[in-house]
Amino acid sequence: MINRSLPYFLEDRTGQFTGSSFDDIYDRLFLRVAHPTEGPGADTTLMLYNVGRRSSSQRDYRPLKRDPSVVLEFAPGGALGRISFVGSSIAMPMGQYLKKTSMFGSSLSRKFRASDGQEYRWTYRSVQDQEWSCFDSRNFLVAHYNLRPPEKPVFSTSGNILTIYEAYVHLSIEILASLTIMRHIAAHNL
Repeated sequence: MINRSLPYFLEDRTGQFTGSSFDDIYDRLFLRVAHPTEGPGADTTLMLYNVGRRSSSQRDYRPLKRDPSVVLEFAPGGALGRISFVGSSIAMPMGQYLKKTSMFGSSLSRKFRASDGQEYRWTYRSVQDQEWSCFDSRNFLVAHYNLRPPEKPVFSTSGNILTIYEAYVHLSIEILASLTIMRHIAAHNL
């Protein structure tokens, strides 16, 4: 019997949390993180899109003509701001959405409650060969993110990969949103 349970391997084209395309290597899913093109807060706001599937090889250059799935509004000076899930009435401070796992623990270990009602936890470099790891409440690995080490050569791909296991792909936009906030926290030493 063939196991058709294949994780989603989303290549992060730039490796920058402030804007990139996440393209499944098997063309099953395409996510995008981008700044708004204009308007107030364009430099402190990130919009996350679930594009579904890639529509052309020019995917990174065309403007998106759709509403974002999630909007991340960071406060001035890099402080945490507000997360809004477009299409629902859910909007809250990022610190309330993504809480530290313990009062005196690292800021780089945080948990969030997803739309399925379950709690998930991100940790930084807690698993060998994984930059970021996401676990469910039973401590099963849900997703992980790896940046290409600078000493590794670049070929036809970026080498930056967000892996989401198939049972959790329905949470892909929430996984990417929480990971983006975690990477922002790490970059700004919050």
